[in-house]
Amino acid sequence: MRLLGKIGVVIAENSSGRLLESRREVSFKAHCDVKFARKLLRRASSAALPVVGANYGTAEGPSSEMPMDWGTLVPLWFFLKENRLKSEIVIVTPSREIPLARNFYFGKVLGDLAESDAKRIVFVASADQAHAHRKDGPYGFSPMATVYDRLVVEAVRRNQLKSILDFSPRLVREAKPDSLWQMAMLAGVLERVETKSMFYSYQLPTYYGMLCAGFERSSES
Repeated sequence: MRLLGKIGVVIAENSSGRLLESRREVSFKAHCDVKFARKLLRRASSAALPVVGANYGTAEGPSSEMPMDWGTLVPLWFFLKENRLKSEIVIVTPSREIPLARNFYFGKVLGDLAESDAKRIVFVASADQAHAHRKDGPYGFSPMATVYDRLVVEAVRRNQLKSILDFSPRLVREAKPDSLWQMAMLAGVLERVETKSMFYSYQLPTYYGMLCAGFERSSES
């Protein structure tokens, strides 16, 4: 979901998605934590951030159901359905049209709210890295794709994700990532929660890069 110039906070009661790939279907449906989502929306609005609540269908009830995109469905399918966990979810969409620092600041607001909540909360930043690794890919080739992905890997390994805020507009424009804005929110969360980074893997299966990493509370490591 792309909201021009706005960070979106989903306030629907449910969310579901379906993905068909190579004759295999993946589907998932979850209940949303509307109370937390609305609280986050109020906090972000009070901080003068450009946020908007997003719903689909009816205002409430079973038909209040936001469709999941692939970036939401795939990680939740692994984390929740495959592990048979019944957790409520909150979906947030960053904005590419506002300064990157505003997405970062939203992450700090979210981190503060999560720290004060009684629930155990997991933050997932889902997106692919640079999309310009191959000439025959849909976005063409740029050497900046390799540079971008290398800098992200280094930021994760050094546990200094905030350094991505210093990426030049040219680097981002030419590398064509999807990840920068979600990771900016994650970096904001990490400003409020002391963590240790765990780098798992970086792969380049096709024209885009894929990175898997985790950030665990230092007190729980």
